[in-house]
Amino acid sequence: MRVFIPGATGYVGSAIVIELLRAGHQVVGLARSDTSAAALARAGVAVHRGDLGDLGSLRAGAAGADGVIFAANKHISETTDPAARAQVELHAVEAIGAELEQTGKPFVVTSGVIGRTPGRLLTEETPAVPSAVTALRLPVEVSVLAMGERGVRSSSVRLAPTVHGQGDVRGFISMLIGVARATGVSAFVADGSNRWPAVHRRDAAVLFRLAVESAPPGTPLHAVAEEGVPFRHIAEAIGRRLELPTVSVTAEDAVQHFGPLAPLVSIDSPASSALTRERFGWAPAHPALIVDIEEGHYFRDPVV
Repeated sequence: MRVFIPGATGYVGSAIVIELLRAGHQVVGLARSDTSAAALARAGVAVHRGDLGDLGSLRAGAAGADGVIFAANKHISETTDPAARAQVELHAVEAIGAELEQTGKPFVVTSGVIGRTPGRLLTEETPAVPSAVTALRLPVEVSVLAMGERGVRSSSVRLAPTVHGQGDVRGFISMLIGVARATGVSAFVADGSNRWPAVHRRDAAVLFRLAVESAPPGTPLHAVAEEGVPFRHIAEAIGRRLELPTVSVTAEDAVQHFGPLAPLVSIDSPASSALTRERFGWAPAHPALIVDIEEGHYFRDPVV
């Protein structure tokens, strides 16, 4: 299969590339710069020039492929306006979907599980209802899954908030480590019993491959290896590695302590992947989150 991947040079996207190549697929990566193009070429990936705002380029990339994995995430990484970021991403997936209509080709989009059903276990069959955390980006997933009714084999891989592993220099764990270093303590909110799902980057990449190979139209898949790691355990692991005290902060003090992360650090957001494992034979095999933190690579010079 020839797979077109917007976001192929990213943290998750680059792992997907490796997984697909190992499985014998061909990969075409979207590159908006010479640097990205060179990185793709070194990895043995064909280069398609363009960016998420170039809808013609996206349509051309989709037209020349047997399937698409949308691993780009402009929503959190490009501009300062979250609503504008979400709109760019929505227009991008709609352009790709228009090109794939009535082809039966697979189109896999990246989404997330955090904040969908606070305090309740999220499953693959839980209805998608906008929340304060998900409202901006949920239309991207809804749009792609609906393409299953228009002749696209569409699916959504919902990532755990902590996609951990070597090279994670911008994710939540790295951000929490940065906060701990800046404040001199590793903190959690209240009693820290709120839960965050987790998945190793390489296990997530396997699920993307399974999705593009075999997911039926309109299917959500959960890239969740651990249903919910208590946030206090995450803070304690970071504190041990940095040799800093682990402390509780109040909900009122969380904004000052955690900054932009404050809306997320106290969310209790457990999620199940039982149906994904049953339907696709997905079996996470790489280290769990706390083990990965304690291994130490998060605290050494980053390797991307």
